[in-house]
Amino acid sequence: MTKIRIHAGNLSFEASLNDSATADAILECLPIDGHVNVWGDEIYFRIPLALDEAPEARDEVGTGDLAYWPPGNAFCIFFGPTPASLDQEPRAASPVNLFGHTAATPAQLRLIADGSPIRVELADS
Repeated sequence: MTKIRIHAGNLSFEASLNDSATADAILECLPIDGHVNVWGDEIYFRIPLALDEAPEARDEVGTGDLAYWPPGNAFCIFFGPTPASLDQEPRAASPVNLFGHTAATPAQLRLIADGSPIRVELADS
């Protein structure tokens, strides 16, 4: 399983990528730099990648899921309820392509402020 490292604000954490075309496309773009947008308990940022919605795309996601949001060309990290949530589970604004997962906790991710710089790179082996 391929691992990436995400640096955002003062936090640095690893994530594992799944075996999907979206994960492969993300890997091809690394390293990626951007600025954090916060939407409820979701961090997202625009990346230089334009992908279509995958056949298995969905708006119901889990805590710690990494996803690509096709309408915004965005890398998303879900860690709790968003304005689209119906309960306490994360929910994307529209279907996303899931491509990985992080064990970073919601408490840690909530410390990342809107506008913070963010960098995604391949983790050290």
